Amino acid sequence: MLKVEQLRVELGPRGKSVRPVDGISFEVPAGRTLALVGESGCGKSMTALACMRLLPAGGRIAGGSVTLGGEALQDLPETRMREIRGNDLAMIFQEPASSLNPVMTVGDQIGEVLVRHRGLHGQPAWDEAERLLAAVGIPDPLRRLSEYPFQLSGGMKQRVMIAIALAGDPKVLIADEPTTALDVTIQAQVLDLLAELQLGRGMGMLLITHDLGVVSRMAHRVGVMYAGELVETGEREDFFRAPLHPYSRKLFAALPTSAQRGRALETLVGQVPRLGAQQAGCRFAERCPQVQDVCRSAAPAMFQVGDQAVRCHIYDPAGRMGWVVSPPNLSAPQSRQSNSGIALDVEALEVHFPVRKGLFRRVVGHVKAVDGVSLHVPAGQTLALVGESGCGKTTAGKALLNLVPASGGSARYGDHELLALSPRQWQPLRRDLQMIFQDPFSSLNPRMRIGEILEEGMLSLAVEANAAVRSEKIDTLLRRVGLDLAMRNRFPHEFSGGQRQRIAIARALAVSPKLIICDEPTSALDVSVQAQILNLLRDLQAEYGLSYLFITHNLAVVDYLAHHVAVMYLGRIVERGSVEEVLRNPRHPYTRMLLAAVPRVDVPGAPKSPMRIEGEVAGVTRGDMPSPLNPPPGCHFHPRCSEAIDRCRTEYPDETRLSTTRVVRCHLV
Repeated sequence: MLKVEQLRVELGPRGKSVRPVDGISFEVPAGRTLALVGESGCGKSMTALACMRLLPAGGRIAGGSVTLGGEALQDLPETRMREIRGNDLAMIFQEPASSLNPVMTVGDQIGEVLVRHRGLHGQPAWDEAERLLAAVGIPDPLRRLSEYPFQLSGGMKQRVMIAIALAGDPKVLIADEPTTALDVTIQAQVLDLLAELQLGRGMGMLLITHDLGVVSRMAHRVGVMYAGELVETGEREDFFRAPLHPYSRKLFAALPTSAQRGRALETLVGQVPRLGAQQAGCRFAERCPQVQDVCRSAAPAMFQVGDQAVRCHIYDPAGRMGWVVSPPNLSAPQSRQSNSGIALDVEALEVHFPVRKGLFRRVVGHVKAVDGVSLHVPAGQTLALVGESGCGKTTAGKALLNLVPASGGSARYGDHELLALSPRQWQPLRRDLQMIFQDPFSSLNPRMRIGEILEEGMLSLAVEANAAVRSEKIDTLLRRVGLDLAMRNRFPHEFSGGQRQRIAIARALAVSPKLIICDEPTSALDVSVQAQILNLLRDLQAEYGLSYLFITHNLAVVDYLAHHVAVMYLGRIVERGSVEEVLRNPRHPYTRMLLAAVPRVDVPGAPKSPMRIEGEVAGVTRGDMPSPLNPPPGCHFHPRCSEAIDRCRTEYPDETRLSTTRVVRCHLV
């Protein structure tokens, strides 16, 4: 259905242009999925935008062709492309916060597609929009149709983007990181939905992702992209059994697993070459552990190895070089700094948002986003807070830093009761307590350069008076998060989503905090950069005794980095304990469901993770999470739990303490 041949994309004025996509070719047949994998900035999203003819200002297709059903898209007038977009060819964009219109309701934005491409108006369009929202797993879809994007969580905004893309029944779907902001259960639901739609409609799919678990579950064929080129292609089974290119092998080695707990993850030195950089040889040569002299002088061609193709001199039949398989990093564990005491002690935290209706805006109910949460973050350790999107994780983190008002409870940091402090009293604590926000696009000032953003916190909190020292620290931070020093003079819109996430992490680290609330800090990062960030967080914790409240839906990261886990559902903690207790022997049905939904990746040469739970968990149905505005009576999880008894439907379970660190709220335990 979709055929790309020798596609070249240029940005900038002619004669001084750069080439983010340089001669790639692939096909997306009907009913099959091609996954493009690679680091942030390697040209994956630019390839997708070129196929949609949505390149940024100054961008153009400089060569090659993009064909959809026999029609050459690169030659079509814009009027014809408007008919094709959304109807024959649709796209799920990477950042929903920047793609959704902030002044239009969710229903109106879905309705635009239904009116233009399917001719639906009025109530039929409204009913179809509600069906689409329900299909992508949004609870209470009728109410959400009347809400604006700012009223939705990051995961819900991503699901709205998916609903908009599917509204026109496209023949080919381009999915750019479609599950990045989703928790594992909704991710599983969305992937099942996409697979079902693909099977029923014969829809082709170009899947752009950095999650190898999603690739193993969805793709029929895999293409690995680096610096604007495809460096390896092959069928999914061949790729996961024996990745050929040194870059592909490094991606697998960077995956966090329980076997690597306490050890540094494999990382790629350096970064993707800058756009416009002139290189005579292989573009991966400066980062390749198997580099030879020929790699720096001659660009490799694509060589066929069985059913796979690989761009590497190692596989040149005319001059084959020796290949040494690098085993996973299983070096001796490195000791972590261990502090005693509690860095942050939270008891019965509540955040209730009033719901107002009518002319006089009377309060008619409350959304209990956080409803009696108790957490304890040990000094120098990491507590992971996990749960589905919309369960209140981010709201709890923001309430602890006084970014949203708390309705009740207490939060003690040292001698300070955080929830009782005035803004003036909070000011000196801002240096100790920092937050890495979930959505880097909306949390970075679009009018400030990156260097100014990193320096702003240091100036505001009087971290360093000397301008030269501040500048040197900014350079150090950029290097530590894997960014080029030349990037400090760019604006946020000039970066990819993954690069913006690294900037947000560097900003939090700039003021040398003691406790960081990390809200999905690695969700937008590819596996190689994720390994750099996890190593960085781990090293900083060992070096300075930092404490982390780590909000995430990536349970593999939890298994590698965290010491303790708290599982949250509809505003309440249903299970908490050490990583070994919760992930190796989950007792609450909801925790078992989360673990069962994790896409599994078997790293070549590494032992299998004991965290994975094979297959569907007995007694649990995934379903949709109820609305926090109207939670079910009794145990909030009972509508999704087939093991529920009568007591579960009428009485919320008390805490059952199984050990000094293990607590579960379930009548069955």
